[in-house]
Amino acid sequence: MESFGSSKEFFYTEDMEWEKVGEGVSRQIMGYDDKIMLVKVKFEEGSQGYAHEHYHSQATYVASGTFEFTIGDQVKTVKGGDSVYIPPHALHGAICKESGVLIDVFSPIREDFMKK
Repeated sequence: MESFGSSKEFFYTEDMEWEKVGEGVSRQIMGYDDKIMLVKVKFEEGSQGYAHEHYHSQATYVASGTFEFTIGDQVKTVKGGDSVYIPPHALHGAICKESGVLIDVFSPIREDFMKK
């Protein structure tokens, strides 16, 4: 695997670019090394994180807003202060019911998020 070692220990939100990743969805990569990655994802009401799967383990903390999450065959509503765990290869997605921010943690790093 290519090495993505972090070049710094502190990531300031005002210094990090928001990358548009879908209609009404933007993300900031907030910290990483080869083993773990922290990503902030901002959703406008009605926007979606379309169903997908990946080999990474993912934990998501709902910083604000309300989301309808689907993980496998389960559909649940989560709101600010809640969290979800998504095992590797589980089909998952989310619909934003009330604008908000998700904090995603991936292990290992999401190589596909890194700019080449």
